[in-house]
Amino acid sequence: MSISTEQSYTLQGISPDYDPWDPINSLRKYGKHTLTSVEMTVTHLCNMRCEHCAVGDMLALKDPEQIPLSLILKRLDEVEHLQTISLTGGEPSFREKTVNETIVPLLKYAKERGIRTQINSNLTLDISRYEKMLPYLDVMHISFNYINADDFHQVGFANSNHPVKRETAVKLYETMIENARSLSEQGMYISAESMINFRTHKKLPQIHQLITEMGSKRHEVHPMYAADFAVSLPMLSLDEMRTAIYDLLDHRNKDIWMLFGTLPFFACSNSEEDLKLIKRLRNEPNVTVRNDPDGRNRVNVNLFTGNVYVTDFAAVPSFGNVKDEKLDDIFEKWLSEHPLNKTVNCFCDTANCCGPNLLVKDMYYKDVDFKSRKAATI
Repeated sequence: MSISTEQSYTLQGISPDYDPWDPINSLRKYGKHTLTSVEMTVTHLCNMRCEHCAVGDMLALKDPEQIPLSLILKRLDEVEHLQTISLTGGEPSFREKTVNETIVPLLKYAKERGIRTQINSNLTLDISRYEKMLPYLDVMHISFNYINADDFHQVGFANSNHPVKRETAVKLYETMIENARSLSEQGMYISAESMINFRTHKKLPQIHQLITEMGSKRHEVHPMYAADFAVSLPMLSLDEMRTAIYDLLDHRNKDIWMLFGTLPFFACSNSEEDLKLIKRLRNEPNVTVRNDPDGRNRVNVNLFTGNVYVTDFAAVPSFGNVKDEKLDDIFEKWLSEHPLNKTVNCFCDTANCCGPNLLVKDMYYKDVDFKSRKAATI
């Protein structure tokens, strides 16, 4: 690791005023989209099979051999403006070996370099695995889309290849709740994410209440899009999605940071309903809307193949490999050459908006040229 041991870091606290994963920060700082965030897929193993999983087709019963961690650290060292690292799966902590030999070393590396970290987990395993991360981790990101254990059972094992007993699911659900509470009390920053989908859109206030009771510092809310396991699930209309967001805003705990992401509503819309919602979101205390990092300031690296993707689900084919390329070079190639990037690479200074991501554009705005639109006065 090529960093000075004499260097000290004073990091700005993660808050509604500063979200280091939002690409708007690096865009404003460097004048263009810049690679500041690297996400790494550390496993394809998971003890659940959620019906909305965006990487479900990649889940496996056995992981292949990982590429050397030394190569990954070298590639991270080479990222000039690296600010955040995210670890995902599968369930990253599924194997204790992965925790000890991959996750903790990467978190330690980040801590020493002054880089913010996040891990995406279901928190259903033994708490000791998560406590190993506690000294180094900035954000424990969990998925939470339930109002009770029966919801968890139905949603969390919908794509299992064998029946999962209710009592098994109940035990995992209770473990997740207790782990979240205990880790939060120990000082871990818990950020719980809920999908807005056909199951949750009328339950979001109840889900939010449970997330608050678990001790979560932040509630993330993202629409579900047609990817992987979710590709055949019913999708909400824009009207249904707006209604769900208003319901949540009307009933939320205003002391909890609520972060919305990948919303399909934009200030350049000619819809009065869209503009009304955007105004409400802007004026709500402790509410932020994050621009999508994928392809703007973040890439995903598969730690088994070395392949680099624009997101952790591989709907867009790999456009590079860390075995023979630097991440900054791969990212620059994506920005300057990839035809898909050219369809969504827009920025509106007035609205603080980086435009739709690929999924949002494909689902709701196939024929819209966002680069030709301008933000309305709100």
